[in-house]
Amino acid sequence: MIEVRRATTAQDQQEAFGIREKVFVQEQQVPREAEYDAHEPTASHYLATFNGVPCGAARWRKTEAGVKLERFAVLPEFRNKSIGGEVLRLVLQDVQTEQPGQKIYLHAQLPAVNFYKRHGFVTEGDMFTECDIQHYKMYYKG
Repeated sequence: MIEVRRATTAQDQQEAFGIREKVFVQEQQVPREAEYDAHEPTASHYLATFNGVPCGAARWRKTEAGVKLERFAVLPEFRNKSIGGEVLRLVLQDVQTEQPGQKIYLHAQLPAVNFYKRHGFVTEGDMFTECDIQHYKMYYKG
């Protein structure tokens, strides 16, 4: 069973950061200083579990351009189990409730573009590189 919740406790945030560490820093070789930034204390963080095991994470934050969804990560052994979709669903629900009318956008890694398209996002502009990974800016059309 998939459960997604806001990571409001120190333990939940540590679990979410641990997932991001494994996916981004270890698996994708993103520099640690690029993964963890000054926005951590003010961003809204999420933790997903599968049968009670922590396996997914995400965050969102308010920016001058709207609301940016970031740091979506699912551990390799839990991929293709609809966990990412459940995390995205809850994050979008919270953002639309707490920040009504705001533009919602993200920077999608190239392999994740179709996932986000299936969930109502469209690409905007040209492909770009962030931390040696190809991305597209995408915004939520609903």
